[in-house]
Amino acid sequence: MKQFLFFIIIIGIASKSFGQGDFSTKFKAILPIDRSPKIKKVIPPEIDIPAIATPNVFKSSEIKTPSSVLKIGEVSTISMTPKNDFINPGDVYMDKMEKDLGKTLVKEGLKEDSRLLVKIDVNFGEIRTKSKYFIIKFRDFGQIDGDLARASLNDAVVEDRLVMKDNYQQFKIFFKEGINTFVIEALNKGSLGGNTAEFQIYDAEGKFIKSDFWENWDAGVKGKFLIIKE
Repeated sequence: MKQFLFFIIIIGIASKSFGQGDFSTKFKAILPIDRSPKIKKVIPPEIDIPAIATPNVFKSSEIKTPSSVLKIGEVSTISMTPKNDFINPGDVYMDKMEKDLGKTLVKEGLKEDSRLLVKIDVNFGEIRTKSKYFIIKFRDFGQIDGDLARASLNDAVVEDRLVMKDNYQQFKIFFKEGINTFVIEALNKGSLGGNTAEFQIYDAEGKFIKSDFWENWDAGVKGKFLIIKE
């Protein structure tokens, strides 16, 4: 009986030892669950950078804008020069052609140089007479190019429009006793240069008094005579 109990005790101790050994070798610790909030990464939106063009600072359209990595701004369409919406684009070329033609005519001696225009009034001197009136004969002194003039006596218009031609034309001026001022004014410039004319003055009896001319006058220039009737 004692032997049987001893045998049971031995078996129990052995079973307990094997159980503990197996548990210790197979046991693994379980890590705690991470429940902290996850931070989401914010991806910035893509930005479309507009193409930037370098403004052309050259006047001529034949000169191209220099290439550059940096292109700042667009070509400005704003102009400080007033423009006429109804202007004819061909006028620009016509003006240039007229200037080129004018330069050629001046170079060939067929036109007066506008830089040499007479721009100050001319004094033709003093005339003393006992005649009642003068006969003024006039004609173009140079090429016939449409020169016009106006004649006045003592600030009163005598002839409003004198057309200079190649042959002499004439008109009369009647003056008062004493001092009289006779003026001939260039109304324009001819198509070939300044205003030019030649004149002759005769008294009432047909006696020659004076002759002279003007050349290359600008529009508005005046020739003055002082006529004293004795």
